[in-house]
Amino acid sequence: MEYRRLGASGLQVPALSFGAGTFGGRGPLFGAWGSTGLEEARRLVDICIDAGITLFDTADVYSDGASEEVLGAALQGRRDRVLISTKAGLPTSDAPGDAGTSRSRLITSVDTALRRLGTDRIDLFQLHAFDAGTPVEEVLSTLDDLVRAGKIRHLGVSNFSGWQAMKSLAAADRRGRERYVAHQVYYSLIGRDYEWELMPLGLDQGLGAMVWSPLGWGRLTGRIRRGRPLPAGSRLHDTADFAPPVDDEHLYRVVDALDEIARETGRAIPQIALRWLLQRPTVSSVIIGARNEEQLRQNLGAVGWELAPEQMARLDEASARPAPYPYFPYHRQPGFARLNPPMVPAR
Repeated sequence: MEYRRLGASGLQVPALSFGAGTFGGRGPLFGAWGSTGLEEARRLVDICIDAGITLFDTADVYSDGASEEVLGAALQGRRDRVLISTKAGLPTSDAPGDAGTSRSRLITSVDTALRRLGTDRIDLFQLHAFDAGTPVEEVLSTLDDLVRAGKIRHLGVSNFSGWQAMKSLAAADRRGRERYVAHQVYYSLIGRDYEWELMPLGLDQGLGAMVWSPLGWGRLTGRIRRGRPLPAGSRLHDTADFAPPVDDEHLYRVVDALDEIARETGRAIPQIALRWLLQRPTVSSVIIGARNEEQLRQNLGAVGWELAPEQMARLDEASARPAPYPYFPYHRQPGFARLNPPMVPAR
C-alpha cells in the first residue's frame, strides 16, 4: 500500500481507503448501496487491513446510522491499528434539529458517532455539506472545542464549493481555530469538475482530496459498454436519479480508452480508472467500496504500479470536457497566464 499525507496535516493515510456505505442496508437512499452485515463486514475489514488499508470512512446518514454501528463492531479489538473517518451535517430525520451543523447538532452528532463506533475518538471528522443557516464562526468554534476535548483528531469537509471552503478556512485563520485538512469530493474520469476550482484551492490551502465514487457511480466498472444495456442487479437501477450526470457518448469514449489501456497493461478497467486518480494532484486517498470480497480484491489492484505519462495523457484527452466560465481557454493566453500561472496540468 502507498501512504500519503492528508493535505497539510501530519496524518499519513493509505492511498486507498475503504468506504463503509454498503454496511447496514437500512433506509431509502443510502441503504440502497448495500446490505453488508457484521460477519461479511469483518471479512472485508480483514482483507483491507491485510492489504494495508487502515482508513475506514462512514457517515451518520449511511443506513440511518447502521453503517457506523457495523463498522465499529467489525473493528472491535483492533481500533488502534486503524483510522476512522465519519461525517455529519445532512438531515437524519424531519425534525428541525436533525440537520445542519449548529453547535448543538455537532456536539450531539459526534457523541452519537462515538457511541455507535464504539470508540473514544474520531480520527477525521467531516462536515457532510455546507450549512448556510449557521454562522461559520459557530461551526469552527464548536469543532475546535471538540478537537481540544480529544473527541476529534483532524477536521475536513465534503461537497463544499470553493467559496464555502475558502470562507471557512479564512475564518479559521482569523480566529486561530483548527483548520480543515481534507475535502471529500466527487472526482472520476467521467466527472472532472473538481479540477477547475477545488483542486487549485486544495493545492493553495493544503486540502487533501478524499475521493468518493471514483468509478463514477459504478459506470466505470467495464460492465457498461456501447450497445450493452445496464446489467441486471446493478445498483444504478435503484440510484440512477441520484448519480452524477454524464451523457452516454462521453461515457463510452472514456470506457473505450480505459479498455485500450487495460489491454496494454493487463489490468482491469476499474484498476485503470482508480490508478488515474491516484496519479492526479491533491489526491490523498481514493475511497473504494465493495459489496463483496471479489470487488474489494479487484480494487486493491490499483496500487503498486503506475500508468505511463502517455497513457495518462490519453485518458486525459478522452475524458476532457469544455471549460466552464471563468476558465475558458482564453485564460491560457499569455496575458492571463502571466498573471495566473496554472497550478495544475492544463487540459
